Amino acid sequence: MAASTPSRTREDQLLVRALNVTKAFHGVEVLKGIDLDVHRGEVVCLLGPSGSGKTTFLRCINQLETIDGGRIWVDGDLVGFREDSGGQLHHLTDKQVSAQRREIGMVFQRFNLFPHKTALQNIAEAPMQVKGTPKKKARARAAQLLEQVGLDDKWAAYPGALSGGQQQRVAIARALAMDPKLMLFDEPTSALDPELVGEVLKVMRDLADAGMTMIVVTHEMEFAREVADHVVFMDEGVVIEQGTPAQVIGNPQHERTQTFLSRMHSEQNN
Repeated sequence: MAASTPSRTREDQLLVRALNVTKAFHGVEVLKGIDLDVHRGEVVCLLGPSGSGKTTFLRCINQLETIDGGRIWVDGDLVGFREDSGGQLHHLTDKQVSAQRREIGMVFQRFNLFPHKTALQNIAEAPMQVKGTPKKKARARAAQLLEQVGLDDKWAAYPGALSGGQQQRVAIARALAMDPKLMLFDEPTSALDPELVGEVLKVMRDLADAGMTMIVVTHEMEFAREVADHVVFMDEGVVIEQGTPAQVIGNPQHERTQTFLSRMHSEQNN
């Protein structure tokens, strides 16, 4: 199984570290002190019921939300802030935030493709606009990525002519086009018809096997069991339980984890 492949964690280096991360919306605490370490080449799956804070945590890593407390580092850089000699935090400028965000790819539940651009153009757009990559080079890389996600025959197709699974694979290729250090997936299969889920999960499995560091919010238990190196169960803004897939999914210790997994198992077998 992929999760036991030694090459996936060939460098014992932390890529992501979160310490005591808190976030509230309108006075309601959504994250209540999240701690998480993610090593380079590791796949971490976040499990938990809706409203448990999983998506908010991903959005904080990618600075789509600003944390209220704690700290997040990606590849040694403090995310969203700089810390002065007295330990005080100061917000980064928008330009600095954008530079940090370039290092992180994010794939959402909805594909958010440009409807008036072809698959190839959707993928090539960000490298050209954000990194200044020459058009010919960006398009050649986009064509490579379309082949990687199994869509080399769809380069001229517009999103409206693609299935949901195909659109999501284009969205993954678009995120990869920026050559990120880290990929974040926010329930990437939840908006898909069941028969299209497998083609997206295959692309994600291939990425994991190639050594991409990934944090995945998912309800796909089989994917988490087979592909994750580390599984984290969250509920009501806190980490309830974490460990290997065998520990958390195969032998959960906490009653809340057991209840959630039992419900998921019955839903996926109906």
